[in-house]
Amino acid sequence: MTRSAQALAYARPSALESSQAGPLLGLETAGGLTPRGAEPHPRFFSGFLTSPDVAARGLLAVADVASTRYYQRTLPSSLDPVVTGNGDRLRFESFSGCCGVYARLDVLQEGLDGARTGHGTTNVDVNNPLREALSRIAGGDPLHLRVGPDEMAVTTLDGPVVEKKVPLPDRWLRGFAEAQVVSAGFDLRAELPAAEAVRFLRSLPRSSGGSSRGARWVVPAGRTLRPTPRPVAGAVCLPGPERLAALQRVLRHATSLRVYGPVADGAATASAWEVVLPGMRLTLTLSPDASRGFSGEGGVLDALATDDATDDAAADAELVSVLLAWEPRIDTADLAEQSGLTVERVRAALTRLGTAGRVGYDLADAAYFHRELPYDADRAERHNPRLVAARQLAGSGAVVCDGDVAAVASGERRYQVRERDGLLSCTCQWWVDYRGRRGPCKHALAVRMVRRGVRVAGGVR
Repeated sequence: MTRSAQALAYARPSALESSQAGPLLGLETAGGLTPRGAEPHPRFFSGFLTSPDVAARGLLAVADVASTRYYQRTLPSSLDPVVTGNGDRLRFESFSGCCGVYARLDVLQEGLDGARTGHGTTNVDVNNPLREALSRIAGGDPLHLRVGPDEMAVTTLDGPVVEKKVPLPDRWLRGFAEAQVVSAGFDLRAELPAAEAVRFLRSLPRSSGGSSRGARWVVPAGRTLRPTPRPVAGAVCLPGPERLAALQRVLRHATSLRVYGPVADGAATASAWEVVLPGMRLTLTLSPDASRGFSGEGGVLDALATDDATDDAAADAELVSVLLAWEPRIDTADLAEQSGLTVERVRAALTRLGTAGRVGYDLADAAYFHRELPYDADRAERHNPRLVAARQLAGSGAVVCDGDVAAVASGERRYQVRERDGLLSCTCQWWVDYRGRRGPCKHALAVRMVRRGVRVAGGVR
C-alpha cells in the first residue's frame, strides 16, 4: 500500500477546559482551505452546543472509526477527522484504517447556538486525553464549543505548534472519493422509530465472529427490519454488521434510524446507516465486504478516464468548481443557471469533482455539499493502480478497436473487450469475478480512453 506521512500542525492540543462561561471544548485546526484561501489554523465556530453529551458521543464515534481497522485488525491506524464548516452546520468526517467504513457527524443549525458557522475544510485534533474527557461529558450542563483558535491565540500563532506525523495511505484518499460516488446512487430503503432502531442495532454482533462474516440481508417489515437469507425485493445489504459498532455510542439519544442502499441485484453492496439525533445526524457507510475497502470499488474510474484538454466533463468540472462556496446543499438547477450548462452536465461535473474529494454527498438531503479535503486529492488519481495500468495500455498501442469489439494485448495475453448498450465487458478474470460491480477492468478502461481520444504518455493509436 503506497503510504506517505502528512504533517498536521496545531496551535495546541484540543482539550476540554474550564472557563468563566463553563466547560469549553476547544477543537484545534490544522492547515486548510477557506473562502479566503489557505489558512494555517482556520476558525469555523464559537458558541454553544444545544446537546453537548450527544455531540460528544457523536464526535467520539467518528474518532472510533478513524482509529479502527475492521479488517487485519493487528495493524494500528489513526487519522485526525476532517471538519467542514458549511455556513449553517459543521461536518466531521473520518475513514477507518482499512478504508471500509466512512463516518460523518453532521451537527446541524439546531444543534449549534452561537455565531454563524464559518466556511472551509481542515483537519481537527482529536487526541487520547480529549477522548477521555469527551466520554465524561453529561447532559444538562452548557458546553461552549470552539472550532479553531481563540481570539487571543490568533495573534500568537507564530509561536510553538503541536505537530503530528500521520500515515496517509493512498487508499484513504481514493476511499473518500469512492464513498461519495457510491452514496449518490443510494435511496432511502427503511426508517425505524427510536425504540425499534435501538432494538435492531443492539441485536447486531460487535465482533467479527464466524456467524457475522460476510454480508447479511435485511428487509423492511412494518416499523422494523428482519433478516432474510437472500436479497429479495426491497432488501438492504448489511455487510459486516459488526462494523456498525460505533453507532452504539449514541443509541440512547437516537430518534430514528434511516437505512440507504441501491436496488438489490443479488450481489453484496455498500449501504449507509444514519442515526438521527437531536440537532445532528451520525452516518456510517459500509463497503460491500469487510475485506474490501472503498478504494478498490472503481466507481470513479470512468469519470477519471478523461483528458482535461479534450473532454467536456473535465472542463465543466473546472467551471462548476469555481462557483462552489462551501454550500451545505448544492442546488444543481442554480448551478446550471450560473454556469450556462444543462442540469445533466452539472451533475456529471459534480460526479467528477467527487472523484477528487471536492464534494461530499449528504443522503438525508439527497444533495452534494462542498468541501475541499486538506490534502493532495490528486494523488487519488495518480496512484490508482487500474487507472495507471489502463493509461499505459492505451499509450503503448496495446488497444486495437474494430467496431463494437476491441483487442487488448496485456503481457503475453490478449483480451477481448465488447461494448453493448454503452457498457463494456471483458474476457479477463477481473470481469469474470465482478461483472462490472467494482468498476471497469484495466482493459475496458484502456478501450474507453482510446475511443474518447484521451492523450496519454506514448500517444493513442
